[in-house]
Amino acid sequence: MTLLYNIGIRIYYSLVLIASVFNPKAKLWIQGRKDIFQNLEKLIDKKDRYAWFHASSLGEFEQGRPIMEALRKDFPEVKIILTFFSPSGYEVRKNYQGADVICYLPLDTKKNARRFINCVNPKWIFFIKYEYWYHYLKTVKQSKGQLFLISGIFRPNQLFFKWYGGWYRQMLTWFDMLFVQNSLSADLLESIKIKNHVVAGDSRFDRVVQIAAQGKDIEPAKIFAQEKKVIVAGSTWPADEDILFHFIQQSPDNIKLILAPHEIKKEHIDDILSKIKVPYVLFSSCNDRDLKNARILIIDNIGMLSSIYKYGQIAYIGGGFGVGIHNTIEAAVYGIPVIFGPNYQKFQEAKDLISCSGGFSFREPGEFLNLMNAYLMDEGKLSVAGKAAGDYVSGKVGTTDIVINYLKKNSVK
Repeated sequence: MTLLYNIGIRIYYSLVLIASVFNPKAKLWIQGRKDIFQNLEKLIDKKDRYAWFHASSLGEFEQGRPIMEALRKDFPEVKIILTFFSPSGYEVRKNYQGADVICYLPLDTKKNARRFINCVNPKWIFFIKYEYWYHYLKTVKQSKGQLFLISGIFRPNQLFFKWYGGWYRQMLTWFDMLFVQNSLSADLLESIKIKNHVVAGDSRFDRVVQIAAQGKDIEPAKIFAQEKKVIVAGSTWPADEDILFHFIQQSPDNIKLILAPHEIKKEHIDDILSKIKVPYVLFSSCNDRDLKNARILIIDNIGMLSSIYKYGQIAYIGGGFGVGIHNTIEAAVYGIPVIFGPNYQKFQEAKDLISCSGGFSFREPGEFLNLMNAYLMDEGKLSVAGKAAGDYVSGKVGTTDIVINYLKKNSVK
């Protein structure tokens, strides 16, 4: 099986190399790994101790971020190295100030893994949520470092739990502790005799609470939303936008929409503008007068959505008519109900929000209209649903404390 894995890794590299000729993301993947060890050897100080965090991409980075920042605060003598597999994570966070060294993860070969671990010599190693790189995990196990999984989540259909999954299961035995999101994951690990696990929850909840507490005021959104009922629609796709525009164009003037589309390329923004039949304003070119008169504010930039939600009375989460919805809890943290389309089954927090009546799903525009009328026109109903959403998020925080307290009690000198 190891031989097949090694062959697969090399085939994968070859395919990415070929794709890099015409695919910008593949090109970044290849270029980012050039001279990586020479650069690392210049950056790593052998006298220091390191905690190594590995994130597949941007979402996993956000899960690891509160733990990185808490570790830096509680263990200031330990430096942090952060690796990414994907350019979509590295390119966005390559200048993150919370880590001392940030780089791509070299390809998972036996030689690369040994060279990386020998160079960094990490005291603690954190893999975030998933990605089980065989050679790295095995090499870590043979080193003096302690290996952890953060916000791990397991499903019955994964190879670990198949009768033929022995090769995969051995990787789980190399972890010193697996901090998992839920009891189902813990039960699955128990079923294959993995005992070193703790149900610690999902560190994304810690992160969204942190973002909400640190969120800055966004003056144009504040002016736009003043004394109005506002829907904040985040990470929307064309199917979502058609429903939202149809609703807002037949709604009273006191109902407004802040739209943060998933795609902000000029072609998509132009398509959005061609569909709008009410006064609108772009964030990039707004003024106070236009903001007060507009019914729709279009956020044509990135990085602002998590702070924008606080200006809404209700949130619409995009993606539910495509491959799946986007982040629900970064809206729910503000104590507002969340609404989304039918494709949410892969997202536990969406199902939980529905169960506690802080979230709602719909399948067609008529259902959406009924939900809007029911909640925007009834302050009491809106308040109860919003409180349920906020309470759900606040009740899930604490993963960071569990991990840090474990390190304090079980750290190897």
